Amino acid sequence: MPTPFTFINAAMSIDGKISTRQRRQIRISGDTDFDRMDQLRASCDAVMVGIGTVLADDPSLTVKSDERRSKRLEKGLDENPVRIVVDSKARIPKNADIFRKGAGKRIVAVSESAAFDRVKALRKNVMVIMAGKDQVDLPELLSILDEMGIQRLMVEGGASLNWGLVKNGLVDEIYSFIGNLIIGGSTAPTLIDGEGFDEADIPACSLIDAEKMEEGVLLKWKINND
Repeated sequence: MPTPFTFINAAMSIDGKISTRQRRQIRISGDTDFDRMDQLRASCDAVMVGIGTVLADDPSLTVKSDERRSKRLEKGLDENPVRIVVDSKARIPKNADIFRKGAGKRIVAVSESAAFDRVKALRKNVMVIMAGKDQVDLPELLSILDEMGIQRLMVEGGASLNWGLVKNGLVDEIYSFIGNLIIGGSTAPTLIDGEGFDEADIPACSLIDAEKMEEGVLLKWKINND
């Protein structure tokens, strides 16, 4: 079934960590990379995160540049891409920044295991997509998003969502800025967590580009899902 062109964008430490063992996000990249990320966000139909990222960091996922928001409006688009939270149990707080900041559509994807009253409350303010029994069925969700006209999807984490998407062959490319920090910690989230692949199933990637940026390096990979 068709799905959007989907890419993961993330900043990580030299040892592959995207936050500390306390799951606190720290600044890994600088202004140049932040501007690159904002440009990517402005170029997309939708931006997706998992509920863990919302609970830990409370991102707004808005386009920061006035010029980029204006250009989107000139094209007849909302000034921000559709903002999507994968939230199997409907745990997202009603005062999350994603609801309070910036114009545009919001979607919360839940599973059938989410409490009815929580889902009912969400439906008053945002679009709710139900897919999957115990956890959100990511292939089904992305198929629904494709049917809605979302063709370019940016994923901004976290580690569990990244794993679910990669495991199901739903990610086309990964852009990772590797900063000049070492975070450490066996429980600190990496770019992709989850249970991991068996050796025979490990997907290979092709390097698209490598660029020195600020005090780190930006790597762009294509995942060979065939």
